Amino acid sequence: MHTLRHSYATHLLEAGVSLRTLQQVLGHKSLRTTELYMHDTQPAAERLQDIVDRLMTDL
Repeated sequence: MHTLRHSYATHLLEAGVSLRTLQQVLGHKSLRTTELYMHDTQPAAERLQDIVDRLMTDL
């Protein structure tokens, strides 16, 4: 169950859901607890490069 919850939170962060919103969804009292999920997300620079790569192959 923990793995499912963790995967759900990670996917929401990668989809652009704010940390504050995720905190509310997960029911965390402390934002620091929610921040622990950020270490598993793909960095924004990598996501941006993935998007650029996909756009370039479509040309």
